[in-house]
Amino acid sequence: MFGRLSHFLTCLIFISGTSIALFSSAGSVDEAVKNCNSCHGDGGVSSHPDVPTIGGYSAYYLAETLALYQGKERPCPEITYPEGSKKGQKTTMCQESQGFSEDDFEAIAAYYEEKDFVPAKQETKADLAAKGEKLHQAKCEKCHEDGGSSPDDDAGMLAGQWMPYLKLQFDDYLSGKRAMPEKMEPKMKELSAEDVEALLNYYGSLQ
Repeated sequence: MFGRLSHFLTCLIFISGTSIALFSSAGSVDEAVKNCNSCHGDGGVSSHPDVPTIGGYSAYYLAETLALYQGKERPCPEITYPEGSKKGQKTTMCQESQGFSEDDFEAIAAYYEEKDFVPAKQETKADLAAKGEKLHQAKCEKCHEDGGSSPDDDAGMLAGQWMPYLKLQFDDYLSGKRAMPEKMEPKMKELSAEDVEALLNYYGSLQ
């Protein structure tokens, strides 16, 4: 099921990457991680607002996400390597996730799971964050516990994640480009543009 997590993490959630067939060939997690970090930052701590921080995510979630990209079951917009030897080159996450084994995926996912999640420093609006907290408690907390800060949910990290990245995910969900869990869909469809902005400010405010 899982194809090649090792590379997928290179730019795990909408960022660019470069094909890293080096994990299987060289047998080195360190080498594969170096490629991943070119987009996601050292230890998976992103400094780019449209690139998610992945350090501290659950291994299950990361491996599953990579499998979705490999199977082209998540949107794969063209993206550009922000740093590293491939800086400026364009690719897609679907392309970057090809050719890797389930073991590769699991090894890289396990590496990032052991890292700390570092909240992004970003400006938020207190009034919107307060509204967003209420919305989260009413609609999201059951599956995204502790304000979306628990990796044990196996649902990604919302608290402290880059707001521009999260906005891309909301847009994909609401436009139908990205499939969502059955229980999540009706709640998402109830959200107005103002509600989404409030939730983004709430998650961005959590440090």
